[in-house]
Amino acid sequence: MITSAIIPRPLARLPWRLIFLVVGIATFGLIVLYSAAGGSVRPWALKQAIVFSGFLSIAVAMSWMKESTIKAFTFPVYGATLIMLIGVEAMGFVGKGAQRWLDIGPIRLQPSEFMKPAIVLALARFYELVPAAEIRKWRAIWPAIALLGVPAFLILVQPDLGTCIMVVLCGVTVMFLAGLPWWLFAAPVAAVAVAAPIAYGMMHGYQRKRIEVFLNPESDPLGAGYHIAQSKIAIGSGGIWGKGFLQGSQSHLDYLPEGHTDFVFATMAEEWGLVGGTILILAFAAVIRWGMRVSQNARTRFAQLAAAGLSATVFFYVSINLMMVMGLAPVVGVPLPLVSFGGSAVMTVMLCLGLLMALERQQRTVSRLA
Repeated sequence: MITSAIIPRPLARLPWRLIFLVVGIATFGLIVLYSAAGGSVRPWALKQAIVFSGFLSIAVAMSWMKESTIKAFTFPVYGATLIMLIGVEAMGFVGKGAQRWLDIGPIRLQPSEFMKPAIVLALARFYELVPAAEIRKWRAIWPAIALLGVPAFLILVQPDLGTCIMVVLCGVTVMFLAGLPWWLFAAPVAAVAVAAPIAYGMMHGYQRKRIEVFLNPESDPLGAGYHIAQSKIAIGSGGIWGKGFLQGSQSHLDYLPEGHTDFVFATMAEEWGLVGGTILILAFAAVIRWGMRVSQNARTRFAQLAAAGLSATVFFYVSINLMMVMGLAPVVGVPLPLVSFGGSAVMTVMLCLGLLMALERQQRTVSRLA
């Protein structure tokens, strides 16, 4: 925390180390997008800078929220997001074979993105209201399953498998940390393993193809496996130090598809090498560690669960994307937050960080008054 006679006290109380770290990650992302466009701020870097600046301002403004205010808005926000998800099914905009967006006047929203932090807050609030002695009883389990299951199903049928997985993982994290019995998590895993052949048959054709390519990338190197093959080539060709800024051949010669969105890490690794990739991963790890410390130091059950769940949201974004571009997981369309071009991931992560800063600020306020 910065303290200075020059800086106004409200600004001095902001977690500047975190803010500088996040700005550093986003700035590095802008450099990668600048290179991916062949050395131009258009069409990606300039737009991304504007979007990030806007959501950074929103996150800083959110840091002044009180925990009581967050609690009061938790269920209404969850309900509003759920209604928007239903609205997507009824009259959503269809693009790229999926129905994921909702047009509200001049604004096009993707409600599933709001559900990531919303489900975390809703479950944290629910388990704060449940007495500790009741946690393992069925009446404390089925409402949480309903809170998580309904939006997950609505997102899955859009179809948006990547976001559905993210929402489920975020919700399950909060439920696990709340103290639910282990069998509640082991049973679904076993059921999924048994029902995998049935689920595979119910998937869309492109989803089945992704799984087949994940299991055997060489089966279709010029078709469905092209993304992964080119991603591995780009990452591997970067070596330790990389080819140098603006020197990435895979991205600049258009061999690497989606090199500015889902596969931006491959674009970066080709030019900045293992060293650049490691620094970026460590920077994300520092952000997640800060969030988990907020959870560890929380004085209320809601803050503890919410901070852990919001930190897990950032973790799942990063880990799923990295596994995806390295061929360790099927391609499910999860971007690398603050680095990939696109406002959805930036919005979600900055909302999570804004809420975390609010909870951390509340902790310092209470400690100062104690």
